[in-house]
Amino acid sequence: MQKIFLLFILSFSSTVFAQTKTEWPEKENFHTVMAQTFHPMEDGNYLPIRERSLELYEKALAWQKSSVPAGFSKEKLKKKLKKLVEETKDLNEDIKGNCTDSEIKEDLTELHDLFHTIVGLCKHD
Repeated sequence: MQKIFLLFILSFSSTVFAQTKTEWPEKENFHTVMAQTFHPMEDGNYLPIRERSLELYEKALAWQKSSVPAGFSKEKLKKKLKKLVEETKDLNEDIKGNCTDSEIKEDLTELHDLFHTIVGLCKHD
């Protein structure tokens, strides 16, 4: 009987949690470009970020301009998204100015950390 009850609770809770997942396409769009530029950089390949820094900035800008899903901490997210836009813009300008790979690595790593901070805020209050 306990096993049946436990299975019922687990199936019910997974359904509830699945229903509370909030879609935010602009977050996913940014994440895609971040992943496709950050992970190659970790392996010493700077070409993807050098070629796509403008796209990363544009995705950050689109994310900032999008509506924060209901129930999220709008003020905290907007503040962090503003910083994300500023830093992706700076990275793009630095890359256009032929900065070094070590400068890119430092800046992109900070952006990656900021992205994860923002994702951590993407939960219902």
